[in-house]
Amino acid sequence: MDAQTLLVVTLHGFGMEPEPMLPLTARLFGTGAAIASVQGPYQFFRDTRARDVGHGWVTNKRPEESIRLHQEMVTHVFNEVGGELGIPAGRRVLVGFSQPVSLNYRFAATYPGAVGGVIGICGGLPSDWEAGSYQDVRAALLHIARREDAFYPPGVTEGYAARLRLRADDVEFHLMDGGHQMPSKGDTIVEPWVRRVFGVTESGERS
Repeated sequence: MDAQTLLVVTLHGFGMEPEPMLPLTARLFGTGAAIASVQGPYQFFRDTRARDVGHGWVTNKRPEESIRLHQEMVTHVFNEVGGELGIPAGRRVLVGFSQPVSLNYRFAATYPGAVGGVIGICGGLPSDWEAGSYQDVRAALLHIARREDAFYPPGVTEGYAARLRLRADDVEFHLMDGGHQMPSKGDTIVEPWVRRVFGVTESGERS
C-alpha cells in the first residue's frame, strides 16, 4: 500500500452477502486497491424453510430512511477506513451491483467531495435524477450494463449515459454481453478507467 492506493467500498446486490463481493471486486481492480465490502442493513429470509438469509439496501416503506441510512453507512466506512489507511477522498471509489447502484449515484450527487469515482454494475438510476435537489457530481462515473440483463435490459440502459451527464462531466458507459451478474471480464473496462481517472497501473504505480 502506498500513496497511489485506491480505497474501494463495494456494495452487494439484493439478497446477497458482502463476502462474495470481495473477490468479485478485486478481480476488477487487480492489486492496486484496498477493498471494503459492506453488508446491507435490511435482513430477510430468502427461503424460510432453509432459513436462508439475504440482505438489501432499501425497502418500499419509508425509502427516504433507507437512502439516509445508506449515505450514513457509506460515509462512515469511507471516513473510518480512509482515515486509518490515509487514503484521501479523491482516491476513493464506490462500487455497487444491482440494487445499490442508484443509491450510490445519489450519494455522489449529495456529497460531491466524498468520493473520486463511482462504478455502477447492472443497476439503475435514481428515479428523481433529473428533478431532485442534487449537486453537480465531481466524481468520475462508470456504468457497466449487460445485454441479457432481465432487470435492466439495453432498452432501459441505453439512455443512461446521457442522463448521467446531466449532473456529471466524466461519464463512461459500457454494454457487455451476459446477464444480471458481475462481469468476469470487467477488468478490461475498469482497469483502463482507473488508469485514466486516477493514473494508477495494476501494480499501483503511477502511470
